[in-house]
Amino acid sequence: MIVTVIGAGTMGRGIAQAFAQTGNEVMLTDTYEKALEIAPLEIEKSISRLVRKGLIKEDPSVILGRIHTTMDLKKSRDSELFVEAVLEKLEVKSDLYKNLAEIASPEAIIASNTSSISINQLSSCVSFPERFIGMHFFNPVPVMKLVEIITCERTSNKTLETVLKITKDLGKDPVTSRDFPGFISNRILMPMIREAILALEQGVANREDIDKTLKLGMNHPMGPLELADFIGLDVTYDIMQVLYHEFGDSRFMPPVTLRNMVNAKKLGRKTGEGFYKY
Repeated sequence: MIVTVIGAGTMGRGIAQAFAQTGNEVMLTDTYEKALEIAPLEIEKSISRLVRKGLIKEDPSVILGRIHTTMDLKKSRDSELFVEAVLEKLEVKSDLYKNLAEIASPEAIIASNTSSISINQLSSCVSFPERFIGMHFFNPVPVMKLVEIITCERTSNKTLETVLKITKDLGKDPVTSRDFPGFISNRILMPMIREAILALEQGVANREDIDKTLKLGMNHPMGPLELADFIGLDVTYDIMQVLYHEFGDSRFMPPVTLRNMVNAKKLGRKTGEGFYKY
């Protein structure tokens, strides 16, 4: 299968790796040349870690050989599946889909890795919404088993069945969701992270004890503040903004502390500092 992954950031690289590990040819594209230069190096590190853990038997160079990078989206015309993993901004995604609609073949499926934006709204940017679907992976993609599959009102049963099969062929375990803001995962997760930030903001407890409570008391592998750092505080903020706008419910309103940290470019692990220093 030929797959195009659009966006060579953390999620895009992980998605490209997951498809390449299962024998697919992957076109990884981005508008930023630097992102495409970094991508093979980061993917190689990721594959090597999995090899050391005994989770992959195939030679890393063979897997990497299935990933081809390009800034020219037109080179992906023959792809059977397009997975978009660009910035979580509606205007960025909308512009991309309008261009992609002119490039993709009439049989191709277009999937968005969005974690919160309406699949119905995104599908309105293409001329074949019956072949549009949400395919929300979780970070780190090569390790995390879950993929949320989100249908829009006009997604065909054939498209859903095809994407469910593709997901299972990746060794993932899909769940299906209707197109509600935040789908399943972020609708539940974001209020929890928000409450953790408010507890810190109001001096209820320090960051370590807030996270320890969720790890030891609820058996979570990460505390909510550590998890927010891992997701990226800018991404967390954007998702909360979308949910707050869509629901109009204060339980999704981004805390002032989160806003200030994002404005100060303290975005978590990727910048070396968020609620913790790395």
